[in-house]
This record gives sequence, structure tokens and C-alpha cells, in this order.
Amino acid sequence: MSKVVENLISLLKLEQTSENVFLGRSQDLGFPKLFGGQVVGQALSAAHQTVENRAPHSLHCYFLRPGNASLPIEYEVERVRDGGSFSVRHISARQEGKSILSMTASFHIEETGFEHFDPMPSVPGPDVFESELSLYQQHADELPAKLRALFLSERPIECRVVENQNPFRPRHGIAKSHMWIKSIAPLPDDDLVHQSMLAYTTDYGFLSTALMPHGISIGNPYLNIASLDHAIWFHRPFRLDEWLLYVADSPSASNARGFVRGQIFDKAGRLVASTAQEGLIRYRHK
Repeated sequence: MSKVVENLISLLKLEQTSENVFLGRSQDLGFPKLFGGQVVGQALSAAHQTVENRAPHSLHCYFLRPGNASLPIEYEVERVRDGGSFSVRHISARQEGKSILSMTASFHIEETGFEHFDPMPSVPGPDVFESELSLYQQHADELPAKLRALFLSERPIECRVVENQNPFRPRHGIAKSHMWIKSIAPLPDDDLVHQSMLAYTTDYGFLSTALMPHGISIGNPYLNIASLDHAIWFHRPFRLDEWLLYVADSPSASNARGFVRGQIFDKAGRLVASTAQEGLIRYRHK
């Protein structure tokens, strides 16, 4: 298995310090703030470890403070309810005694019922496109020297963007993106690994969809961008070591905030998860 994939699996497996408290280490990716997807994935992992024979079907969270990548994170899980079919957990993530994320997650037993889903958009398969890492490498001369290690290092999740273009000089376009995603190495047969890794991945490149109509790069020095909240609904089983299509659109941006929605399909065309997020996109060019 790839070392970066092993590291991510390890990152999302937390140390249980008491019945309802878990400790996670932080990963410094070189961003000014701790990557939000890491905290979402770890919080889901903490909650999952307090539930038996039920899978997560939704989570809703708020990012309260920027995290510090040099400090561990404490996750306290409140067992809100265990009903006949559903279990609800509230998770508080803290550093130095201050909350950085608040999440509510719901878990459901396996049941049969009605089935329908939106069709997957008709786009070429992942083999047609270069990896996002390859695009960064092609345009490395446009990166500040201090950011090259961040953008050019190997990542546990390979992303292949259908709207293939220079990521540092984006064209004005519609607020819709399509991205094939997959772990770069096989993953264990553990649903928690796949679910928490997908939660980690869904925050990556999501909010930048709201910038597409404006032709602004996420690396623009005048842009302050940050996730404010995040939600995921898990609809069907999936494997993250097989290609998934992440489709995102942004129906609105206003008041220095952008709103984005996402759908995740497997290669068979089934809708396996949905996402939503609002984030700060404050642009001050003067």
C-alpha cells in the first residue's frame, strides 16, 4: 500500500482515551489553517466507534475556529439517542480547550425500501483526463517557491478534473465542476475507512466551484476562502479505491459567501452520496 494512503488511514483512526473521548493527531499539509476535511473525517470516525451495526447516513457540521496543524485534536462524542432504527451523535472537536468543529451525525440500520436516484452526468471516463497533480506539475513555474512542495507532493486521493485547465489562471465559466476521485492504492474491506476517507475528500476543491463564474484562482493572494459548514448524506455503499465522479455546482454567491452542492456517483452510475457547503469567499483586491 502507498505510504501516503497508509498515513491517511492512520490519521483517521483515533485513539480512544475514555468511553466517549477520542484523540486525533493533526496533519500539516502546508495550508495556513488545518484542512477542514481532516476534522470532518476524524469526527465521523469518532462517532462511528460509539455505534454498533449501524452505518452513517448523514452528518452536518460547522467549522467554528481555524484548526492548528501542530496540535492534536480531542473529539468528545455525546450519545444523543439510540432508537430502534437510528442513532444520533453530537461530536465536539477541540484544541486547547476551544471548539473548532461541531458535528451532528446520524446512523441507520440496513433496511429495504423504495429506490430512485438522479442519473449520472454523461462525461468521459477518468482515463481521458490527466491527474490534478500533473496539471500542477505542468504549471509549477506559476507557483510561489514556498508553495511548490504543497502542490507538487504525492496525495492519497487522485483527482482528475473534467474541466481541464490551468488551475492558476482559470477561465470564466459556469459554476459546475466534474472530478473523478479515487484512492491511489487499494483500501481494506472496512466501511468506516471508506466513509471517513470520503468525508475527508469531499471538502477538497468543493468551495472553489463558487469561484468559477468569476475566473478567480483559489490561490489568488487577494482571496480569503474558508469553509463555514459542511453536510454529507451517504445513500449507498461504495468503495473509494474505485473511481467515483464528484459533481459540484454553485447556485449562489452573495455577501462574501458561496454556496455549493455536490453529488457523488460510482462508475455504475449510482448516486452514492450528496454534499452541501457554504463558505467564505471574501475578495479584497485593494
